[in-house]
Amino acid sequence: MDGIVLAGLLGGVGGLTRGVVGLLKALSLRRRILWGYYVLTVLIAVIIGVFTGIIFDFDPRLSLLAGYAGTDILEGIYKSFAVQKVYVNTAKATKTSKK
Repeated sequence: MDGIVLAGLLGGVGGLTRGVVGLLKALSLRRRILWGYYVLTVLIAVIIGVFTGIIFDFDPRLSLLAGYAGTDILEGIYKSFAVQKVYVNTAKATKTSKK
């Protein structure tokens, strides 16, 4: 059980490190900080660290790295599915439909 706790803690440290980098970036760009999103990514990093520790025989370095990189990968996936606004110029569409 101690190995699982250590893997989770190190995964959380990796996620916290990644989160601090993101917070510093958001502060430098004067963006709004989403605290719920920050807490969620750290919790996910703990879970990733635990599973990585279990799979790879509780190597602490790997759990730390998995917590950092895992949340980075998940954030990239989340951003790729983010909804973006698309503007359509309706003036051209009505001109071409009248012809």
